[in-house]
Amino acid sequence: MTELTARRAFWRGYLDCAPFILIVIPYSMLFGVVARDAGLDLFQTMSMTILVIAGAAQFTALALLQDNAPVFIALLTALAVNLRMAMYSAALVPHIGHARFSVRALMAYLMVDQAFAVCVKTYEERPDMQPAAKVAYYFGCMMLICPFWYGFTFVGAYVGQAIPASLSLDFALPICFIALTGPLLRSVPHYVAALVSGVAILCFAWVPWNLGIMVAATLAMISGAQTELYLRRRAAKGAA
Repeated sequence: MTELTARRAFWRGYLDCAPFILIVIPYSMLFGVVARDAGLDLFQTMSMTILVIAGAAQFTALALLQDNAPVFIALLTALAVNLRMAMYSAALVPHIGHARFSVRALMAYLMVDQAFAVCVKTYEERPDMQPAAKVAYYFGCMMLICPFWYGFTFVGAYVGQAIPASLSLDFALPICFIALTGPLLRSVPHYVAALVSGVAILCFAWVPWNLGIMVAATLAMISGAQTELYLRRRAAKGAA
């Protein structure tokens, strides 16, 4: 397999993330529209999308604020939704943890679901990739996603109600996470966690302020971890 230089790795990451643009464009436009409908002005909308750069957390916070939930609850729930970023970071440490602190700080800011999924898949498929190439690949992925996210959030916020409801931009949200999650389900613990989270979010949909998301996420992580622990113990007994 041909060794990737840093330059080639950057453009490889850029191209590998290209298909997600079809999802990022309507997803970011939808956030711009929803944010304006929620009462945010153009500056506030763009400030939120640039500072947070996490669609799921941004939508969650807006929904809670529209439901007149306390700001503390909105922030706490958005933080809980974004806790997956901590897991993403832990998964990436073996690959890009060697980078200096300032570079890692920039990586943390730019991290989005789509680029993480593409990076992890590529790193696992290319164990021969050099450390510098891994960092370059990561930035290649991010440099395609982030500008589109900023730009089309602005378009959605600026155009606002001029976008006809018949376009149904909200289709992008579930498709995005299905496309991200599907390829990452590779083991029994993964399937168990996905199943538990799906069932739990339906069972706890009645919980006010969307706090059912936190309950479902917690149950999914516990069930996945316990399933993996059970399988390891069973394998250890079988080997004994």
